[in-house]
Amino acid sequence: MPENEKSFKPLDPLLHSELRLAVMSILIGTDSADFVYLKAETGATSGNLSVQLDKLQQAGYIEVTKGFKGKVPQTVCSITEHGRNAFAAYVEALRSYISADKR
Repeated sequence: MPENEKSFKPLDPLLHSELRLAVMSILIGTDSADFVYLKAETGATSGNLSVQLDKLQQAGYIEVTKGFKGKVPQTVCSITEHGRNAFAAYVEALRSYISADKR
């Protein structure tokens, strides 16, 4: 490849959203996190977080389990193996942009 051509890996558009990336970044380092924790950590509104979790779940990146903690409804999210792989690929793609000036 000529020196003036850069090879950038494509960025996963699903993970290229600030809120979805934040959720995945939290879940990559833990077994699971509940909705209340994710909402507090990301500063998202309930509605927006719910929509973004649904998108991640539909893509197979996370599992969402709904249940109760006592009498209080609880939603718990965990990252899937597919999600871990997608996150790793996203980070690797970002590295291709960051290191492009070093080629």
